[in-house]
Amino acid sequence: MLKRLYLLILLAIFPFSAVAQASPFAGRWTLNAEDSTIGFLSVKKGTIAEYSGFASFSGQIDPTGTAEIAIALDSVDTKIDLRNVRMRFLFFETFKHSEARVTAQIAPEQIADLPALGRKKLDLSVTVSLHGVDVQVTAPVAVTLLNDNRVNVSTVQPIILSLADFDLLAGLAKLEEAANVTITPVGIVTLDLTFDRTGSEGAASPAPLVTAGAATALETTGTFNREECVGRFEILSQSRSLNFPPNTAEITGDASAFLNTLSDVVNRCPDLRIEVGGHTDAWGKSAWNLELSRQRAVAVAKYLIERGAQNTRLVAIGYGETLPLVDNNTVENRAKNRRIEFKVLN
Repeated sequence: MLKRLYLLILLAIFPFSAVAQASPFAGRWTLNAEDSTIGFLSVKKGTIAEYSGFASFSGQIDPTGTAEIAIALDSVDTKIDLRNVRMRFLFFETFKHSEARVTAQIAPEQIADLPALGRKKLDLSVTVSLHGVDVQVTAPVAVTLLNDNRVNVSTVQPIILSLADFDLLAGLAKLEEAANVTITPVGIVTLDLTFDRTGSEGAASPAPLVTAGAATALETTGTFNREECVGRFEILSQSRSLNFPPNTAEITGDASAFLNTLSDVVNRCPDLRIEVGGHTDAWGKSAWNLELSRQRAVAVAKYLIERGAQNTRLVAIGYGETLPLVDNNTVENRAKNRRIEFKVLN
């Protein structure tokens, strides 16, 4: 009798509805990209900070509290067209690494008191997947319950990423060379993310994350004008991402990824004739270097023609070792001299 009375008192103090309260992640939470921002600060010349964002990303939080965000690196937006192109080709190398991913696990008990508090700070363990590398970082964030079906997750301190950890120093060097500036080798990342509840308890799992690309950032759609074409071909040449096995003109799988992106640019400059110039370092006989550079230029032109470029618009020329970018006195310099360059002729 006393035991039954005790249970009745407990139920009166703690109603069943409260005891059986649903998980804070019940249903399906989807990132509202229009009400969210993902961006980063870069510092050049030691004192000049520049903010860039991403125009295309998607995300979700599943019923277990697993949060995942996919970011289209092609959508990097500096608000300057050719700077966007430099970031894509020289730094992120989006023809090889099209997305970044951010994942975290938010334990339900971490935010069980969020309805009462309204806002709570957490130190989240986050995995950042970028440029083919996964790195664990700690992200100090604030979780704010806006209403029963909307929550905001934002950084309360910037997340500082070392570019060396993501194998991005070579891309950084290309950016510095192209822009003739020094850039601090860190990325200072901020997040302001709003999620909407789009399902109910027991709802099906969210669909796979989908992101768009460069078309969502500041870029001309359709045909590029002459200035846009010239700028892009200069940047494509600076990327030095078109590599060949020694002593051959074979197009490798890695080279194909770059050339597929290049073919899109070529086809969007339909009125221009483009020189494909092959160059080598100074090792070996000059006659063979001249022939090898010609073969490589022809192989690149043929690849582009097979993907829609008119053969009358492409002029393949081999220069051999005659036009070095730098002295051939180090391994790094010789690598810079072994290149394919693209030039608008008219």
